[in-house]
Amino acid sequence: MTDQIEIIDVQKHYGAFHALKDINLTIPKGQFVALVGPSGCGKSTLLRSIAGLEEISEGTLRIAGEVVNGVPPRRRDLAMVFQSYALYPHMNVRDNLTYALRLKGVSKAERARQADEVARVIGLENLLERYPRELSGGQRQRVAMGRAIIRQPKAFLFDEPLSNLDAALRVRMRKEVRALHDRIGATSVYVTHDQIEAMTMADHVVVLRAGVIEQQGAPMTLYDRPANQFVAGFIGSPAMNFVPAAIGPDGRSVVLELAGNPALPIDIDATPGRQVIAGLRPEHLEIGAPDAEGAATITIGMIERTGSSCYLFAEGESELIIVTGGETQITPGDRIGLSIAPRQVHLFDRDSTVSLRE
Repeated sequence: MTDQIEIIDVQKHYGAFHALKDINLTIPKGQFVALVGPSGCGKSTLLRSIAGLEEISEGTLRIAGEVVNGVPPRRRDLAMVFQSYALYPHMNVRDNLTYALRLKGVSKAERARQADEVARVIGLENLLERYPRELSGGQRQRVAMGRAIIRQPKAFLFDEPLSNLDAALRVRMRKEVRALHDRIGATSVYVTHDQIEAMTMADHVVVLRAGVIEQQGAPMTLYDRPANQFVAGFIGSPAMNFVPAAIGPDGRSVVLELAGNPALPIDIDATPGRQVIAGLRPEHLEIGAPDAEGAATITIGMIERTGSSCYLFAEGESELIIVTGGETQITPGDRIGLSIAPRQVHLFDRDSTVSLRE
């Protein structure tokens, strides 16, 4: 697999503000990469730097082996799909799809052939004569993607393309975007603030914070083995529970700062007494009898029912969340015990927040 995009030691400054710091990322041809992180983390700046809409301050950008530092966007042969569809309202779907081809001087017959072919790929072959105002939000987004596909670029750059859609349509469009990527063998870079989008769509997820890549890898690698507390809290929904704790005297358990100081077994050797943060995913906590040996005991303060599952919120200062089945008989005020398998206890140094498993 050849490398389609290479980002080497890239820095981006806006005056005194350091927006991107030592960014190193290699994107093989045909891979779907998601850039994810909170607002202001630098993900859109990185995408715009790849596109050439932002000029990098230092480092090297290569596309298909060619250094593109200073190369204008139109010569990078990349296609961008934005949050706003940016369709021409006075043009029908066919003309919107073929506008770039017309500017290149492609013949009318060839434009029509390519429009028909792309319309089949995006599932709009019966809507080519409609105008944007006659389309749904999902259909408009597909036209925007089709307009990118028809150019046959070296890579597709998506800048939060689904954030204007309602929740149900976002789920459907997630599948459509990924299916399109697979069908045409594209290289895709996808910016989103939604970690569920990143986890479900991407082959490779890059988590950014304050202009730094905190961790990158396969989605389940980030979920199972987060490098630090930030990644652990960002990847997964609901977010991971964090409880102050200390390694037990045997070095093979962790004592939580919860009522009763419950001790959970761990599957790594750690220094006794070391101050840590224990990370417990809500879906990994098992409910049992209160006051059971070795289990944490909490009181339920609030319950959110979603139908297929329930979110149980602990009462008091512990702020634990537990996910259980939708048929639970637990009610607010109930006391329950919690246990968790040793392999599913995540431990982070309390000062550095780095995972103890690394």
